[in-house]
Amino acid sequence: MNEDRLADLLRYRIRQADDSLREAGILRDADAQRGAVNRAYYAMFYALLALLATKQLGTSRHSGAISLFDREFVKTGVFAPDLSKALHLAFDRRQIHDYGEMIDLDAGISNEAIVDATRFVAAVRQYLTDQGML
Repeated sequence: MNEDRLADLLRYRIRQADDSLREAGILRDADAQRGAVNRAYYAMFYALLALLATKQLGTSRHSGAISLFDREFVKTGVFAPDLSKALHLAFDRRQIHDYGEMIDLDAGISNEAIVDATRFVAAVRQYLTDQGML
């Protein structure tokens, strides 16, 4: 992938992340907590896809993308382990609340999910900016 195409893709993925964060807030405020948790996770996932694109990495599974994040960006010290923990938690929450049955969800969990997602997206944006990619 050439530099211009990569730059376009990174901007697109970060825009997706920002849109998903905005949607998460709207859903939380409308007392649609399951949707808020889902969109918070996807904000993180889109930012993660941007990171993986910088190394020309990809996978068809969300869990595979998360494993690549840990291997390529956390174990190498680019990102702190707490961001990995937040990403894993967001993935687990989305799985539970999208596919689980009869699971209660309150605004506290969706608020926490949005805070974590905001922090994750900001860290990715800062990294990409610092690397001259955004």
